[in-house]
Amino acid sequence: MNLPPVVSADEWRVARNALLAKEKEFTHSRDALNAERRSLPMVKVVKEYQFEHPDGRVGLLDLFDGRRQLIVYHFMLAPGTDYRCSGCSMVVDHIGELAHLHARDTSLVVVSRAPLAEIMPFKERMGWTVPWVSSEGSDFNFDFGATTAAGEEPGLSVFLRDGTEIFHTYHTSGRGLELLGSTWSYLDLTPLGRQEDWEKPPGRGNSPASSWWRLHDEYDT
Repeated sequence: MNLPPVVSADEWRVARNALLAKEKEFTHSRDALNAERRSLPMVKVVKEYQFEHPDGRVGLLDLFDGRRQLIVYHFMLAPGTDYRCSGCSMVVDHIGELAHLHARDTSLVVVSRAPLAEIMPFKERMGWTVPWVSSEGSDFNFDFGATTAAGEEPGLSVFLRDGTEIFHTYHTSGRGLELLGSTWSYLDLTPLGRQEDWEKPPGRGNSPASSWWRLHDEYDT
């Protein structure tokens, strides 16, 4: 395995400080990018969407639960499928105590196209408490890029409420979702990284990207 060179503590400190300067520059760039994201224009949501909630049928406005902002994670779960997305599951595994989001007037809900009868057993198996509703029978997944001609797609959408009016403000997918999972962030701080074959420097791991992901109760098998 291609391991990092071994140096003295003083040499390490010099190299660490050089990297720290770049990390601080990246932090400032990230702050600027976040500011640009907050300045994006928004689109008014005019269509009425209905969701299957454990308490009954609800609308998009109800998912805000009285708060100003709503974050929706689009979990890849189609009706009637046995497939359980390990990547989406890793994201939901990392959703923490929602009280911290609620303190900033923000709700978070997971949405899938599968019916609630198929969602709830999996949610119970995984031990998740985050709100999870079904968009089956509505255009919600299709309109916000979570279901395409190719099938289900993971993603995250953000909405803002102004009174009873709802606006779509942001969407991300693919590697943009890595910000939601701290396992990736933790591994990126280690010398071996994610141990995937695309990473540099080479020789730290040879797993194809995402090939090691499992549901959290399947790693032993």
